Amino acid sequence: MTLTLVRKILPASFKRMIHEIVRSLKAPKMIWGYKNSAGEFCKRTRISDTAFINRPENILISDNVFVWHYTILDGTGGLEIGEGSQIGAWVGIFTHSTHIAIRLYGRHYHEVAESEKKGYRIAPVKIGKYVFVGAGAKILPGVSIGDGALISSGAIVSKNVKEFQIVSGNPAEVVGDCRKLDKRYLKDPQLLEWYNEWQEN
Repeated sequence: MTLTLVRKILPASFKRMIHEIVRSLKAPKMIWGYKNSAGEFCKRTRISDTAFINRPENILISDNVFVWHYTILDGTGGLEIGEGSQIGAWVGIFTHSTHIAIRLYGRHYHEVAESEKKGYRIAPVKIGKYVFVGAGAKILPGVSIGDGALISSGAIVSKNVKEFQIVSGNPAEVVGDCRKLDKRYLKDPQLLEWYNEWQEN
């Protein structure tokens, strides 16, 4: 029996049910809990099952971190993500680059160890506490991002970002300060207490 014939015979409600089952099986999912490279289990960290984690032994992720769908975390040069930070979908955080080495070595590229390659940039990335990285942003090797910073969607971050700075664009430039953005919400005493709590710790 052909698939076309099966489709004609099955009732529409059954076809919809099958479609929903297949869709739910294929859909990306968030996984609660993560054992980081220090051996600590971060029970409130959530990482998508579609995130690609390269060299996890060099990546230190704190608790309460959120990493959304189709994101790349590159641990080649060492990556640290602080407590409570949120990483959007399709983000790339890179700690190495072959943009020079690939031309220098040509087809012999794989014959030389990473540690011996000239033009092979390796540099750690550090993301502070409660940083927000918008969808599609790219963070390049050697960048440090301060606590409470906001990286706008699509930003290409090639230099350090200070605490509470808002950066946007390619290359990313400072466009604001999160403290000004947050101020109107902090009239609520409970929010103010929680806001100050993570900064004091």
